[in-house]
Amino acid sequence: MAAASRAIVFDTETTGLSPAEGHRIIEIGMLEVRDAVPTGRKFHKYIDPEREVSLESTRITGITNEALQGMPKFAELVDEMLEFVGDAALVAHNASFDMNFLNHELGLLGRNALSNEVIDTLALARKAFPGARHSLDALCQRYGVDNTGRNYHGALLDAELLADVYLELTGGRQRSLGGIAGNTAVIGGEQTAKPKRALAQLGRDPLITQPTEAELYAHREQMSRLEKNLWYSDN
Repeated sequence: MAAASRAIVFDTETTGLSPAEGHRIIEIGMLEVRDAVPTGRKFHKYIDPEREVSLESTRITGITNEALQGMPKFAELVDEMLEFVGDAALVAHNASFDMNFLNHELGLLGRNALSNEVIDTLALARKAFPGARHSLDALCQRYGVDNTGRNYHGALLDAELLADVYLELTGGRQRSLGGIAGNTAVIGGEQTAKPKRALAQLGRDPLITQPTEAELYAHREQMSRLEKNLWYSDN
């Protein structure tokens, strides 16, 4: 499966496990990917859920009731979020969980459920690696994605990690081409540092290898045998 031409990789954190029990979204993080390259555009918000955050949720996310005081309600950011998403494919890990919460929030406001294409990286991972562990942490370990800063579940951090995993799963990684992306813009949150190469946008340095002396010698020997070649020099 190829990566979608425009996708929004996202994650949510919530007050609990089920919107049917009245639980709500407390954090949403979204990351735009175009043609298998993160663009640097992000949407990130902490949200007043208008109810108490469960102790279990706080244990997992580190987000407390006090921390959400004064944060916008979902109704105050929904238009901004929908504009950011547009008609892009939505990518999430165990996507039914996040989509159920998003559509529940939209339903509370009398809005239509999202009709975007939904790509579930959990389903992709199960198909690619049957019988293996498929958690985000396990996939990060499999693909060498640095998740050492993941002390808590955070929506934006998890979306950034998942973007790397998603591109690995779909065979769509083009970041090694070293293309330069535009300035990073965080929609609905604080602006991050300007991106360097596309690889660095996800906190990973490109792999640089240097030839050995033996390889350099063999190369010079081979070039010296070619008549009128443009690359060989005694210097």
